[in-house]
Amino acid sequence: MAPVPPGVRLLVSFDRDQWYRALTFILTFLLYTSFHLSRKPISIVKSELHKNCSAVSEAAIIASSSSQQPSLLSLHTDVDCGWKPFDKSNYKQLLGAMDYSFLCAYAIGMYLSGIIGERLPIRLYLTVGMLASGVFTCLFGLGYIYNIHNLSFYIFVQVANGLVQTTGWPSVVTCIGNWFGKGRRGLIMGLWNSHTSVGNILGSLIAGYWVSSNWGMSFIVPGLIIIIMGVVCFLFLIEHPNDLKNIYTQNSSLGKTVPSKSWNGVNGHTEVYLQYKDNKNQSYDTELLLPRESERIPMQPVVVVKSESEPSAISFMGALRIPGVVEFSLCLLFAKLVSYTFLFWLPLYITKAAHLDAKKAGDLSTLFDVGGIVGGVLAGVISDKLGKRATTCAVMLLLAAPTLYGFSMISEFGLGPMIGMLLVCGGLVNGPYALITTAVSADLGTHKSLKGNARALSTVTAIIDGTGSVGAALGPLLAGLLSAGGWDQVFYMLMTADFLALLLLLRLVTKELASSKSHPISTVELKEH
Repeated sequence: MAPVPPGVRLLVSFDRDQWYRALTFILTFLLYTSFHLSRKPISIVKSELHKNCSAVSEAAIIASSSSQQPSLLSLHTDVDCGWKPFDKSNYKQLLGAMDYSFLCAYAIGMYLSGIIGERLPIRLYLTVGMLASGVFTCLFGLGYIYNIHNLSFYIFVQVANGLVQTTGWPSVVTCIGNWFGKGRRGLIMGLWNSHTSVGNILGSLIAGYWVSSNWGMSFIVPGLIIIIMGVVCFLFLIEHPNDLKNIYTQNSSLGKTVPSKSWNGVNGHTEVYLQYKDNKNQSYDTELLLPRESERIPMQPVVVVKSESEPSAISFMGALRIPGVVEFSLCLLFAKLVSYTFLFWLPLYITKAAHLDAKKAGDLSTLFDVGGIVGGVLAGVISDKLGKRATTCAVMLLLAAPTLYGFSMISEFGLGPMIGMLLVCGGLVNGPYALITTAVSADLGTHKSLKGNARALSTVTAIIDGTGSVGAALGPLLAGLLSAGGWDQVFYMLMTADFLALLLLLRLVTKELASSKSHPISTVELKEH
């Protein structure tokens, strides 16, 4: 008999729960990758919406004088100088207003999204959000195909897209939090949160491929991708491990010869649920109650008794009272301000500072996200090892501010130094952002004051990320206003934001350093499924 291949041995070594856990990890990773993939094109297309008009005009004048056809001058300038209405001198303010409209709608919608998400099936809620987001992303690209130059159209699409995209983050964080316990949460979520950077990289590459020839496709292709992933979400997403118990119990009962009319539930329902409490973590699960083969249950009403302490969705103010939620939320406001300023303005800055075309600048900007992947994983590993989430974030924020200043200086010395600084800045800027939005949110969403109520996770996540999204809305807007006076002012704004984020964590850092405990503050272990 031939030996079993080592690959097969590896596959059969995992049990069913581990396979479903891996499926949830990969699926939620891909789902949120598609969200960020659809957000990135606007930053790549900016340099195409407004080109270097003076240089184009000079080329047009030379061509016109040599060919003695002045009538072509205006046509050439209109076509190549930019896309109306972004071809004016105030293009930075207009582009900043587009960013602001998306991010402001996203910030407002996020506060509501977590509360709504806790009261609806996550799979359906997320599916609808992804399908709608794909439609609005495609609509932006159709503005190029149908030659739309109305600013109100683009603002409307951005606002609508910002609102529907709020369905994504609370939903995927809740799913991943349901499937993975506290053990090595920083590492697992650090790896998982790289979907943000992976989505940005893919979005940059896809948008950059069409940006110079047909920038409408830079939006349409990502829009179609997120629509396809929405269908995949509907077909395969499992919200909670307990959802599988009913499936397997029902399947196992199919092979039994239990008379179908030998028992009934209330009002004719054949599914009877019994609430129970786990001895360790007071986890409120449901177990399908089915008769044994040898038993006969008389047809009579069956009363389902629920525990008085059955958890309900937490209120907004109740989530704010969880220790650490306010501090981390305000810290994320400034950390996300820095991250999203890079997300929306880095390709344009590289175009101006390094004098590259839109495609090359977009490709180069992906290095910031490569550094962000490494930074997010390192932040998770270090915080797991030290058991200090706030301290890890504070150290990275402290190092990020001078690094940003160095990037603004070194970017003038060529591509080599710029590449190195992009990687370092990406790691230090996105590290705290990734840690707060994932592991810290999951920690606070399962705080001991909740007494085992895991239904608070979506609301806590939405509050933290919603507050951070306020900073994400302000950053690109301020960058558009300040860049008119020079890019140095933008970098001073980013360094100030980093220092403010650091100051907001000082109380938690002091508490962590004074504590003799080895686990992160404000955490309680999740039930291991």
